[in-house]
Amino acid sequence: MKRNKIIYWVFTGLFSLGILSAVAMYFMNYTEITLSFESLGFPAYLVYPLAIAKFLGIIAILQKKFPLLKEWAYAGFTFNLLLSALAHFMKNDGETFGPILMLVLMLISYVFEKKMDYKKVK
Repeated sequence: MKRNKIIYWVFTGLFSLGILSAVAMYFMNYTEITLSFESLGFPAYLVYPLAIAKFLGIIAILQKKFPLLKEWAYAGFTFNLLLSALAHFMKNDGETFGPILMLVLMLISYVFEKKMDYKKVK
């Protein structure tokens, strides 16, 4: 059980830091990010709402009081990262690795979070 907990926190921490660094970039490099969004075919007005949603999603994943909210946050990140990877892949801009890496970190975090919950029920 301790091994699962360590793995969960390592991957959740790495995932959280990656998402929070993206949020920081959305706010600090707004012009560059909007150019990137527009080159992928997304409107620039999505930058701030997406940054806020990502920040709130990380809070939802790190909290333990509302498990349903945590599930929705994982689902939201899954859709966001899959669509981001697909957009970069279709644009062929060489930026596909980042979203895929974050998706892998998130999936490992999710699987080990479920393993810890399963042990509690038993």
